Amino acid sequence: MPFAPDLVCDSLSRCALLEGARDPKHEKVVRVSTDGTVKSPDFPHTYPRNKALVWRLIAASENTQIRLTFDERFGLEEPEDGICKYDFVEIEEPAEGTILGRWCGSQRPGRQVSKGNQIRIRFVSDQYLPSKPGFCIHYSLVSAPHCTTPHFPPVPPSLHSVDVLTAAVSGFSTVEDVMKYLEPDRWQLDMENLYKPTWHALGKTFLHPKKSRVDLNALKEEVRLYSCTPRNFSVSLREELRRTDAIFWPGCLLVKRCGGNCACCAYGCHDCQCAPAKVTKKYHEVLQLKLRSGGRGLQKSLTDVHLEHHEECACICKDSSRG
Repeated sequence: MPFAPDLVCDSLSRCALLEGARDPKHEKVVRVSTDGTVKSPDFPHTYPRNKALVWRLIAASENTQIRLTFDERFGLEEPEDGICKYDFVEIEEPAEGTILGRWCGSQRPGRQVSKGNQIRIRFVSDQYLPSKPGFCIHYSLVSAPHCTTPHFPPVPPSLHSVDVLTAAVSGFSTVEDVMKYLEPDRWQLDMENLYKPTWHALGKTFLHPKKSRVDLNALKEEVRLYSCTPRNFSVSLREELRRTDAIFWPGCLLVKRCGGNCACCAYGCHDCQCAPAKVTKKYHEVLQLKLRSGGRGLQKSLTDVHLEHHEECACICKDSSRG
């Protein structure tokens, strides 16, 4: 789950918990000289409530980076409204104060690598709904790569093929870098034109039911609600939209798609699958690049693309013997 800046501070105890998670005095410094692990208390069992733990990993050499790999066994309290508000683990770049990501739920985070020789891991759990197995992060040292200048064909970008341009712009991390590459002499004017106010349709927001305190009925209901759920998936815009005549930046976006298993679908069903029960289209604003006819350069514009999102999912029996 991507990082969201808002933390829910709905009680004095939670406010103190969150403040403690941000206080450098409470962090545990780990000098990294070999491989090791950082994990939630009692992993792989249910972690305790009301915890705020911080680990600051520091490599001895400034020319060494730290790589973090999450164990396949990952499970924290589910997000609310698509945001990790209550129980979460997050990774921070200490030198810049940049949050690389915040995660919860059951989808294992991807590999993370520090920019420098330090990285911070923060874990917070509130007083409700502890989950299991928690998390376990394996850390290791990697040599920092030498800085190199990306190589692109020495011809104007507007004369490149769509495939060459796609490979080139995908290597940039900001839209400003994309525009500088495309139009080095007038990129600032292009940026101003891109962000001139225009009307565009806005998609609907996702609504998720709030969870109650745990009891036996809630345990059964949670299986129904969370075994097969809308989850974050990255999709390629060119593949999703079946567009070969245009380049999009960013080239991939996150959408909600059904995922998970259906172990308790229906008695006697041998082929139970997680399928969308409610589908909507949401609008996303991206940069679109198109080659003008006759080799007259590139047309650059902000455009709305609508992508399919799964708002609700259900376990469907596909067994032909059941009709």
